[in-house]
Amino acid sequence: MDDQTTSRIAALQQIWQLVFHRSPITADDDFFDLGGDTWLAAELFSHINREFSLHLPPSTLCHAPTITALAVLIDNPPCSSPAIQLNNGAHPVPIFIFHGIGSSVIDLVPLVRRMQSDHPIYALESKGNDGYEDPLDRVEDFASFFLPAIRKIQPHGPYGLIGYSFGGLVALEIAQRLKAEAEPIRLLAMLDSYPDRRYLSFRQNSRLLLQLARRRLSHPLNADRGPKRQLTRPRDLDRSSLVQALQRVKDAQYRALHSYRPRFYDGVVQFVRAAVPTRFPADPVPVWSPLVRALEVETVPGEHVDMLTSSVGQLASLLDAYVRDTRNGGEG
Repeated sequence: MDDQTTSRIAALQQIWQLVFHRSPITADDDFFDLGGDTWLAAELFSHINREFSLHLPPSTLCHAPTITALAVLIDNPPCSSPAIQLNNGAHPVPIFIFHGIGSSVIDLVPLVRRMQSDHPIYALESKGNDGYEDPLDRVEDFASFFLPAIRKIQPHGPYGLIGYSFGGLVALEIAQRLKAEAEPIRLLAMLDSYPDRRYLSFRQNSRLLLQLARRRLSHPLNADRGPKRQLTRPRDLDRSSLVQALQRVKDAQYRALHSYRPRFYDGVVQFVRAAVPTRFPADPVPVWSPLVRALEVETVPGEHVDMLTSSVGQLASLLDAYVRDTRNGGEG
């Protein structure tokens, strides 16, 4: 290892220890094993880019999750693309997965790491999470932005699409467009994904409001679970920081959610719901049955946010089963 790499490793260790509020962190500690998430990655790369005069996006951690790997990658950054491969699957047919609001491909890594599928899995990163591009605020624009990257990797179907929360609506819109072009959809999985409240029926909305009221009474300090942590940001991280960029993208995603009204999908949706309803309807069947040809529902333990954290193993096993079941199946 040359002196320059050694010096970079030492500087990166100091930054990681500052952001994670722990010491020591070794050069081979893994960002995801340390509990890193999207918001920590944004804070981390705000520091790294300033320290080394770089313009690396936080998604770089998907390619280099350790300090040693990152120190080497700085000289050879990966090509920019919204589609980021998260595993080394050798199967010729890829799977595409979409993240939720206020999130990024970073939060999908623990899920993909637990999946046993031999299909290559690509996560699609929202425009603007790099801190330089303007965010999108329409689900239709998300689909238009992602489809060329998907087509570049897989020109024709059958396609496999998985979307968590808001990402499920993006996956649905992409599936609509592909089917309109006579492309087969082998898998469309929506993970606790719902349209905005304004598009629920009066009865569904009434039930949801009652559910939210009961939750506030029983969990007064945790009725609306927001970001996992309040970040301690140095004063020199101004509005150009990646943390602020992530917030701007989150705000735009909420605008996209509010304006998107799903159309009827003539296919099968594999729907995974959280066992404990929080800010979403308790039962997806009344919501989605009028909007899809067939809806198949499974449940994983915990709440909505637990699907990618404490319940991630159960979710990974379920998605593996979907992929196996649809590998030789017909069009969804």
